[in-house]
Amino acid sequence: MKIWVDADACPGPVRDILLRAVQRVKVPIVFVANKPLALPRLAYVSTVQVGAGLDVADRHIATSAEKGDLAVTQDIPLAALLVPKGVVVMDPRGELFTPENIDERLSVRNFMQELRDSGVTTGGPSGFSQQDRQQFAATLDRELTRLVKQQG
Repeated sequence: MKIWVDADACPGPVRDILLRAVQRVKVPIVFVANKPLALPRLAYVSTVQVGAGLDVADRHIATSAEKGDLAVTQDIPLAALLVPKGVVVMDPRGELFTPENIDERLSVRNFMQELRDSGVTTGGPSGFSQQDRQQFAATLDRELTRLVKQQG
């Protein structure tokens, strides 16, 4: 089992929560980004720097992640590729993407993109709050515990 992080847009507090968690449960984590990342040298932590370009990091994660892995991304199209493979996917606010909700989430995302492309101002997501951190940490703990038990 590995944890895959779409690191280009990963909030710092989420990165810190992930680093503490992998030291506790001793699960490898891979941060994938198209720019160099400044991460502490810790056991179980590695990085992959992919080439520049749209969705290059996403493609790397999509082809590398396997059933039973966990991925952290806010990229819904990436989540839509991973969920059918049996990868547990969560966003940085702690929401799980599941077989039951991924099609709807992708449809809403595509609709919002069409609106933006046609010139409609849709606004962005709200700021990353303390509640978002807590929700992420709780979901991560629950899913890591479940996945580690499945493997054990």
